[in-house]
Amino acid sequence: MTTETGTAPAARNEAASTGAAEDQAFAIELEQERDYEFRVRFDWEGVPDLKLDEPAPLGRASGPNAARLIAAAVANCLAASLLFCVRKFKQDPGGVRARVIGRMARNERGRIRIGGLDVEIRLGKTAEEIKFSERCLQQFEDFCIVTESVRNGIAVGVRVLDGDGRTVFEG
Repeated sequence: MTTETGTAPAARNEAASTGAAEDQAFAIELEQERDYEFRVRFDWEGVPDLKLDEPAPLGRASGPNAARLIAAAVANCLAASLLFCVRKFKQDPGGVRARVIGRMARNERGRIRIGGLDVEIRLGKTAEEIKFSERCLQQFEDFCIVTESVRNGIAVGVRVLDGDGRTVFEG
């Protein structure tokens, strides 16, 4: 059974947060607009919707695809984690920029996957100007939630419901 928003009650309950960081859940909804274009609604007030689309020949590339979102999430998390560490030591890194190069590859069954991501983070100031702790450089990756989750594999459960809300697949 789904609600009028299409969210299963169990998913809403799982999205409830107890406040502890490790217990925080979130819910994101996607709705097909046309062909392979999907509108993404986030669970934060005031955050605008995002359009996802596939590149040609399937889609029109009217928005980023999922692989690009993963790459952006990894780069953002790494940059934010490094920024947090530098600021923790009361230093100013100047503007922080990140660039990520993603490589697509085929797996052993011939399916296309993200084969790797190379992230380059550029600080606005020199290392001498920042005087940040070597500990930052040794630890910031470990505190990056997204990067470490991707590196270690994220458990993904899938359930498909038909138009009447009946489960037709669970895996």
